[in-house]
Amino acid sequence: MMKNITEVIIVILGWLALSFVLSYPLMLLWNGCLVPAINVIDKVTWLQMWGISILCNWLFKINLRSKE
Repeated sequence: MMKNITEVIIVILGWLALSFVLSYPLMLLWNGCLVPAINVIDKVTWLQMWGISILCNWLFKINLRSKE
């Protein structure tokens, strides 16, 4: 039982770490490309971009499985 709980915690922590790592390039793109091009957009922090990427994932989830 304890082994299963440990595995679940490791998977959750791995997912969180991966989502933080993948949000960093998005933050660089936002701050490097959009902010200079559009005057009314502010720079975002790493944690703000993480939240934006999670929100977009929830709103625009793409299902690639075929329905057979």
